[in-house]
Amino acid sequence: MERTLILIKPNAIQRGIMGDIVTRFERKGLRIAGIKMMYLTDEILAEHYAHLVERPFYPFLKASMQAAPVVACCLEGAEAVETVRLMVGVTNSRKALPGTIRGDFSMSGEQNVVHASDSVENAIIEIKRFFKEEELFDYESAVTRFEYGGEETAKFM
Repeated sequence: MERTLILIKPNAIQRGIMGDIVTRFERKGLRIAGIKMMYLTDEILAEHYAHLVERPFYPFLKASMQAAPVVACCLEGAEAVETVRLMVGVTNSRKALPGTIRGDFSMSGEQNVVHASDSVENAIIEIKRFFKEEELFDYESAVTRFEYGGEETAKFM
């Protein structure tokens, strides 16, 4: 079972749409392996956005990500990284398709309501950045066999 990370950003928390976002992932059939609310420190932001720290817009990004807490979620499912990326939509929300999370809940490239890991390799790194091992749970869902076909269940479970 593949895992990925999402961060529900401060603007989504302030707008009261956190539950709507989590519900979308659950309804898709992704399982929550870990979830917590937290404030992001300067250190964790510099690590998480290391590829952007030198960019002129980084101070705005940092201020935005520290305006309120985030909700970090570790989601799991078959091809979870790709599935979540498709559900989230493109970074610039004005260009995100209707039906995607960004397409339905945002009009901004910066205030785009959610971060999602962009690769399996980065998901592993990001999950370790935001969760301790004891904060992640492996459990059997009673509905998995109704979410996946028989061959998929054998492959991914």
